[in-house]
Amino acid sequence: MTADIPTTAGPRPGTAVPAGKPDRPAAKRPRRGRFGVHIFLGGVSLAFLAPLLLAVYASLRPYEETAEHGYFSLPRSLSFDYYRQAFSDSEMSKYFINSIIIAVPGVLVVLFLASFVAFVVARLRIRGGLFLLILFTAGNLLPQQVIVTPLYVMFNRIELPYWMSESMLLYDSYWAVILVNVGFQMGFCVFVLANFMRALPNEILEAAVVDGAGVWTRYWRIVLPLCRPALAALGTLQFTWMYNDFLWALVFISDGDKLPITSALNNLRGQFFTDYNLLAAGSVLVALPTIVVFLLLQRHFIAGLTLGSTKG
Repeated sequence: MTADIPTTAGPRPGTAVPAGKPDRPAAKRPRRGRFGVHIFLGGVSLAFLAPLLLAVYASLRPYEETAEHGYFSLPRSLSFDYYRQAFSDSEMSKYFINSIIIAVPGVLVVLFLASFVAFVVARLRIRGGLFLLILFTAGNLLPQQVIVTPLYVMFNRIELPYWMSESMLLYDSYWAVILVNVGFQMGFCVFVLANFMRALPNEILEAAVVDGAGVWTRYWRIVLPLCRPALAALGTLQFTWMYNDFLWALVFISDGDKLPITSALNNLRGQFFTDYNLLAAGSVLVALPTIVVFLLLQRHFIAGLTLGSTKG
């Protein structure tokens, strides 16, 4: 005879289960404070959006009404007349093209150079890689205003081919603004992309090396596609910064026809009187391209910012 061995595996098949209270799923407890958190976040969002909403609201009202009743009074009439007037009076279409000529090549060049440097620093074993990364990162700590005068003098001495600049100098050309923006944004992009590339699985690149892939193939066909979220996030930020730049264009461009869109708002200011509702309409028009770019790249932008925040 064999002794019965007690088991905890539960009742055997075919045996009756004693009647009792059935197992019920635990009731979800309401999270305390959720309503308060939503109120707080809504208030913070409204505080950040308040200047933009006030500008939009002012741009839809005539100046006489706001001058008489104030900016926070209920509207009596709304129209888009100021937008048409701002677009035509400031010659905004020409300045839009100038900003695109500066921002788009600048973003493409800085992302290409920064991604290649980050690949070398993060994925190739070279001597001084850490020092090189520190050097690029330290460039972000240098105030831009410190080197305005040296760059102004240097750009007035550098000559360019005629097909690159009608003035034959780097000064008073789009290339001067593009070069400065690329130089100052390289450090930030290299720092972000290097940290992103370090998180990529080593097995992928090791398999590529076994298959005979060279450095360029590993960079262009393997690493860059994997860095698409980070590149999209950086591209959105870089386009916004270069598009909104006013300092470098004001310093290195003297021809009024080459100035970017940020300078077009000065054309809406009168010598003795300024219609701030008209200026608000122009400001909203200037901000539209950056909003469109963010909406187009929103999914990739958020993915690049939140990558690594969760596991699994």
